[in-house]
Formats: sequence, C-alpha cells, structure tokens
Amino acid sequence: PWLMPDFWQFPTVSMGLGPIQAIYQARFMRYLQHREMIPTEERKVWAFIGDGEMDEPESLGAIGLAGRDQLDNLVFVVNCNLQRLDGPVRGNGKIIQELEGEFRGAGWNVIKLIWGSYWDPLLMRDTKGLLKQRMEEAVDGEYQAFKSKDGAFVRERFFGKYPELAEMVANMTDEDIWRLNRGGHDPHKVYAAYAAAVAHTGQPTVILAKTVKGYGMGESGEGQNITHQQKKMAGDSLIAFRDRFRIPLSDEQVVQAPFYHPGENSPEIKYLKERRQALGGYLPVRRDQAEPLEIPPLSSFQSQLDGTGDRQVSTTMAFVRILSTLVRDKQIGSRVVPIVPDECRTFGMEGMFRQLGIYSAKGQLYEPEDSDQLMYYREDKKGQVLQEGITEAGAMSSWIAAATAYANHGKAMIPFYIFYSMFGLQRIGDLAWAAGDIQARGFLIGGTAGRTTLAGEGLQHQDGHSLLLASAIPNCVSYDPAYGYELAVIIRDGLRRMFSDRENIYYYITVMNENYAHPAIPEETETGILKGMYRIRTAHRGRKATPRVQLLGSGSILRESLAAADLLEEDFGVQADVWSVTSMNELSREGRDVERWNMLHPE
Repeated sequence: PWLMPDFWQFPTVSMGLGPIQAIYQARFMRYLQHREMIPTEERKVWAFIGDGEMDEPESLGAIGLAGRDQLDNLVFVVNCNLQRLDGPVRGNGKIIQELEGEFRGAGWNVIKLIWGSYWDPLLMRDTKGLLKQRMEEAVDGEYQAFKSKDGAFVRERFFGKYPELAEMVANMTDEDIWRLNRGGHDPHKVYAAYAAAVAHTGQPTVILAKTVKGYGMGESGEGQNITHQQKKMAGDSLIAFRDRFRIPLSDEQVVQAPFYHPGENSPEIKYLKERRQALGGYLPVRRDQAEPLEIPPLSSFQSQLDGTGDRQVSTTMAFVRILSTLVRDKQIGSRVVPIVPDECRTFGMEGMFRQLGIYSAKGQLYEPEDSDQLMYYREDKKGQVLQEGITEAGAMSSWIAAATAYANHGKAMIPFYIFYSMFGLQRIGDLAWAAGDIQARGFLIGGTAGRTTLAGEGLQHQDGHSLLLASAIPNCVSYDPAYGYELAVIIRDGLRRMFSDRENIYYYITVMNENYAHPAIPEETETGILKGMYRIRTAHRGRKATPRVQLLGSGSILRESLAAADLLEEDFGVQADVWSVTSMNELSREGRDVERWNMLHPE
C-alpha cells in the first residue's frame, strides 16, 4: 500500500481482518451520524470475503455487534466456492447452511445465492421436492467433485441417485447438465441479491454466494484442490475457455492469451466508461480532504508542565488529565474519541461516563444501578466514549475506523485507545500493522506498562516488550515517558504532526500506574523529549580523577536510574549524569537514517 498511498483505501493485511474492520467501520459511520457530525445515511460498507476465511476468529467474532446495533449500512458478500487452499472448507458438511445459522442467530438478514437461472426450469418441475431433497443431501465435498468432472459424472452421481431425477434430465445432453450454473456466477441473480441487500433496512445483510473455484479453467483447475496453486492454463484449456465464454479469438490467437477488447463503441465498453465516470474516475482514489485542525498550545497542559509538587500520581492519571483538557477544548474537543476495552475504572476514566456519555445506538433503555452516584454509567445515542467491552481486536478495529475518518469521511477524528499494554500489540499485532498500511492517525496508549506495575496479577500481565513490537511498524512513533510533562510534550506534538501537518503516522505511548511525585519540566528539554533523549540530571563537578558514568533510564526504570546515581555517589564516589530516554525507538531510527545517509554519501 505504501507504493500507492492514494489508491488503497482499505488494505486489510491478513485474512479475517477485513470482516471485523468492515463491521467497526460501519458502526463508526453510525457513531458519526448519531453525534450529528456528518450525514452517513446513504452510505454502505461492503466486505467481500471467502468461505474459508470465515474460519478466522475475527471474521465472525464481531457479527453480534452488527446485529445488536442494526447496522443496515453493512453488507457482507461471502464467496462460497467450497474450497480452501488444500481442500474443501466443509467436505463432510455444508458451509452455506452453517454460516446461515451463525448469521441469522446474530440478527443478520441472510440472502442465499445458491442456484443459477439454468436450474429454475428443473426446480419448477420439482413438484414433489425430490430435487430439493437431493440438493440438501449432497455435501460440499460432493459438490466440489461435480464441478471438477463433467456433465456425465453429474448425471450419474447427482441425478442418478433417484430414478425420478434421472428421468427429469433424460432429455438434457451432458453439456446441458454441465451448464447448470451456480448462483454466484449468474449475473441476473447476483444483481437481484445486491438489490435486495441495498434495499433491506433494520439489519446488516450477508449474501452467501455459491461459486466454483477456478471458474472457467476447465481441466486446468476448475473445482480442483490444486486450483489455488495453478499459474497458467494449457492450450486446450484456453481454447475450451474461449468456446465456453464465446470470445471471438482464433485458435492461434487464444494460445497467446491476449486481452480481448470488444471495441470502443461496444455496449460493454460504453457501460464501463459511464459507470467509472459516475464513480469519479477509472481507478479508486483514497482522498485526504480533511481540513487541518487547530491544535492547542503546549501551555494548555500547564498543570502537567508545572509538576505535582509533593503529590504522587501515576503517568496514567497524568494522561487522563491531558485527555480531559483535550475534550474540553473548543476547537478539537468534539473530535476526540476515547476508546476503552472495559477498563475505564482501571485507568481512572470513569468520570467520562457522565461527562461525555458512552455511545450506544439505542441510547439507554434502563436506569443504571449506580444512577444515584456522580459518575454513573451513562449510555447515550450521542455519547462520545466508545466502550468496546472485552475485545482487544474489536477495540483496535474501532480505533482504526476512527483513525481513518480523515480519509474515509473527510473529517479528522482524534482517537485515543487505552489498554493494558500486555494486551495490545502482542494480542493484535497484525491489526497494528494494518493500521500502518491503512495510514491511521491517532494514539494508542499502553497502560500498566513496565514489568514492575502488575506483579499481583502474574507475569502474564507484565509487559516489557511492547515497545519492541512497536519498533517493527515503520510509521508507528513510540514513546516510553516517565513524567507528566514528557507525556504532555509528546501528545501535543503528536497532535501537531498528525492533525495539523497531516503526517501519516500514529503513536504508541506507554503509561504506568505507579504513583510518585512528578517534577516540573526542565528548561530547554522539549526538543530532547521529542527526539528521544535528554539529560535530566547533571553530576556535580568533581576532581578530574573522579570517576564519571552516564546512566540511561526509560519509563518505569528512570527513577531507579536516579536512585542508582545517588547510590554511586554516596557509596562509591562515582559521579553520574542521568538521561531520560523517552524513546529508544526514535533514537534507533535516527541512527539508522544517519548510517544510511552516510553510506549513500561517502564524500
């Protein structure tokens, strides 16, 4: 996608990520509509998926959300060709029936596009339902075999099971039987299914379209287990393809596999050009038309810059105060989208329940049990907080939808997704990579960071490596601050870079829940904070012979570095300068950039 940044609107990276992102994109459109930020009533999100891909947990994991929120702006089209790379999706079963049950149970409108028009005369003659019975009896492994063989095989194995069915097709040639098509290859029925999906209201829609993998390849791979690995078709198969689809090419021409053009004045070309012009051009375009935002000055976060005095707070609480300042800002406050996977109270954000409201497509149909309290659980159709529940993949997909609103909706939103850092990049690494490819802009906040802050919950909750994972994503800018003023400088500069200068980057910032006093910002340290390193303590000048060391600390370990400096001086007479390393990753990237530049400019 980075080679064509103005083309790829939804690069979905890995299988399963397309379906879950489509659901949260549709939900975020509804969120924007309900908050009266933009009209989205006439727009829909379409997701085109394979039946094998539906085994990915992310593919079905969020369909309940779409059903509950009645996202009739969402359409799934599942290509049910019955095959995976190695073999059948459900050789001993029926994937379409299985998926129908899943989606209907989740509250979706299900359209089954199974049989093509050539079957209609036979179905009309099936007055006793025997043909339908045979269709239900055959499992997907059999249907794959029917299309990998020929009409004679289908006559014997499908219709031949019952004499009445064999008699039904007695006057049909083997070629006629072979021509009996599946719904996903019938343009009339595909059009009818799409029209029904567009017209349906009150539910999301899924179209389960039965197709043939390798359709048109004939003996070279149609309906065969080897189809996915086939790279080319043999000459005889090309000629059969030409005859099947009536392409006006000679035998000599067809073996060269040329592109066929029916002529500029042909109805097909005229239609294609008309449609592309109506859609805005011959290629899809990713548009970045959102206006730059007016970012508040650093002085807006003065309480963080001044330090806490004797009060002890965590960087998590410092972040919450920065976030509270932002949501009150008259210029950008409404653009801020706090996203939490069921951990508001953990991070001290429950005050936003009442202040901003929790978004719910249905509002609040009940009186919460804590309604008599100041910070009660308030759901609202115009709520600003996205409370996603215990779903890291869902919350990340929600964040991606908000982080790409500048391109998809022409309106820049500022999402902050805060989570246990151990349950972030490690859990949803491919979605984090997808966020890079889709050119997301926003903040990921990794709470309870460092291996010192959640010992009571076991090692599985202790994160010491999320920043290493962040370093692998080229456009993820990551920081590990120790003090509130560092956090304020970093967030304010991130806002400037992403929403004023409109850089295609996103931020990952760790925060901790350890409480300690935060000093005021030292003079002339802002540049060093952003570059990734600045000296926070300078050792006293001693005699020339006095040993002197440099101590580097980042995030949760910085205070230990300061304590180590005291110990070295008091117990061993060693002087120590202490440096706060706010971003090992930014320093590393700058170093690699310098090395590369020097290599390319040896002079």
